[in-house]
Order: sequence, then C-alpha cells, then structure tokens
Amino acid sequence: MKRAVVDAGPKAIRVWVENKYICLRLEDERKDRFPAARNKRLKFATLPQLEKMELICGGTGIHWPALDEDLSIAGILEGRFGQG
Repeated sequence: MKRAVVDAGPKAIRVWVENKYICLRLEDERKDRFPAARNKRLKFATLPQLEKMELICGGTGIHWPALDEDLSIAGILEGRFGQG
C-alpha cells in the first residue's frame, strides 16, 4: 500500500526577535519578519517572553509557551498573524 505524501507547507529553520519584530529563516533560505504588534498576545509581551519561542510541528509553526500562542509559518507568509 502506498503512503500519501503530504506537503506540510513552508518550514522555518530559525526564528528570532529583533527590535520587537519576529524574524524567520525558511528552509529555502528566504527570510521574513513581522512586527509583534500585529498579534494581540505578542503585542504587549516583554522582550524575554517574545524571545522564548520554539519551532513546532517540524518547523511549520512557532510556539510561545509563556504566552500560550501559536502561529503557522504558512499563515505568517500569507499575512495572517493571529488575532490582531
């Protein structure tokens, strides 16, 4: 039986914060960034809270444990930053 190959979408290999911007590098070497203020949970976060993030789901998402926030890489690239 053949297994279906599912494209999980774009994947990030690195995420970081610069001047309250969330920055990411994708596996194809593209870079993107967005202001934390575009998301209501990230908007009022402290810098240590913003910096404590992790890639999840094989690099297809970002999770902020202290803020209980998750964003998908595909959503970010499409201009969706959660509830603003």
